[in-house]
Amino acid sequence: MTKTEQTADRSAAYDGFTDEERGAMKERARELKASARRGSRAEKAAQDEAAVIAKIAEMEEGDRGLAERIHALVKENAPELAPKLWYGMPAYARDGKVVCFFQDAKKFKSRYATLGFSDQAHLDEGVLWPTTYALKELTARGETAIAELVRRAAG
Repeated sequence: MTKTEQTADRSAAYDGFTDEERGAMKERARELKASARRGSRAEKAAQDEAAVIAKIAEMEEGDRGLAERIHALVKENAPELAPKLWYGMPAYARDGKVVCFFQDAKKFKSRYATLGFSDQAHLDEGVLWPTTYALKELTARGETAIAELVRRAAG
């Protein structure tokens, strides 16, 4: 086996972080540094929401429309959740802890966007319940389901 083939073989077997995952971790580090430098609680909240809106504006058209609607649904149905960036994704937190988040399809080269809920969400149902939902489009029925999930998650 040539040296080039050995390097290619090791690369194929590498089980570490992808470029997208490393990028998300770097974004999270920047978010934490920026948060530590901000002023009052009200200023932080305004800056966090502005950062979420700016991140949504950067998304590709289809994901942007989904993210804008999710943002509106969260604000309408769980106004107590505070918008913030989390690993470069729009997220919504209670007492600083992320309850739910939106991940655009492009972020990790997926074929669909996702709406996810952390362990801080009050969605427990028995011994098994979903925590992440695939989104390709939003219908009225889907928006109703998301509104209910967000209300429950916010507790």
